[in-house]
Amino acid sequence: MTIDVQRDTLDGAPLEIPGTSAAIPAIGALAEAFRTGRRPIVHIVRLYLPDGSNAEPVRRDLVSGPIPLLRPGTPGRLLAPGIVPGDPDLDDDLLLAGRAQQVASDEIVLYKPRWGAFFATDLEQRLRAWGADTVVFAGANYPNCPRTSIYQASERDFNVVVAQDAISGLDQQGRDQLANIGVRLQPAATIAAALTAGKEGVSA
Repeated sequence: MTIDVQRDTLDGAPLEIPGTSAAIPAIGALAEAFRTGRRPIVHIVRLYLPDGSNAEPVRRDLVSGPIPLLRPGTPGRLLAPGIVPGDPDLDDDLLLAGRAQQVASDEIVLYKPRWGAFFATDLEQRLRAWGADTVVFAGANYPNCPRTSIYQASERDFNVVVAQDAISGLDQQGRDQLANIGVRLQPAATIAAALTAGKEGVSA
C-alpha cells in the first residue's frame, strides 16, 4: 500500500514532503516486486476540492488558496512517475465517489477523505476479500497519513510491515513508536526479495 505518493508531494512541488523524491526508487521497486509476486497493490491518494470542503478543517484554508494542492484535474494530484507503469491518469469523479480505479491487474487507486486510509473507505473489505493478513506500507510523510493508516491497520489486527527506506518523514521516534505496536520495519529490498522468492507472510 502506497500512501499519498503524488506529484505535489515531491521535491520542489507545492506540498513538498522532504524525502519523498528520494524514496521513489524504493517505492517503485517494491511495487514491481508485488506485481511480479502477483500480490494486490493499493495506491491511496488525496484529492482536495477547490473550496477545501472535503479536507480536514485544519487544512481547508491551505488547500482552498491560490495554489492548487492535489486538486482534481491538475497534474500535481497524479501518482509520482515510476510508481505505476504508464503513469495513468486519475479518474477524479470515480475516486471522489468512493469507488476504486483499476490501474493494472490486482492494482487499484483509492481516495481517502481524511488522514487514515481506512476512514470512510472500503479498504478493509477489499483486504479481507483478498485474504490479506499482512499490509506493507510505503509512502509520503510518516507523521501524518502513513502513521494514521498504520495504526488503523493494527487496530484491525492486520500484521503490519513498513518499508523503512520507502517512506518519507520516518525518524527514530517514529521507528520506536512502530516497534512499540509490533510493526516490523524492513528495507524495501528485503521485502521485495521475500516476494520474488515466493515466501509467505507478505501480502496486500
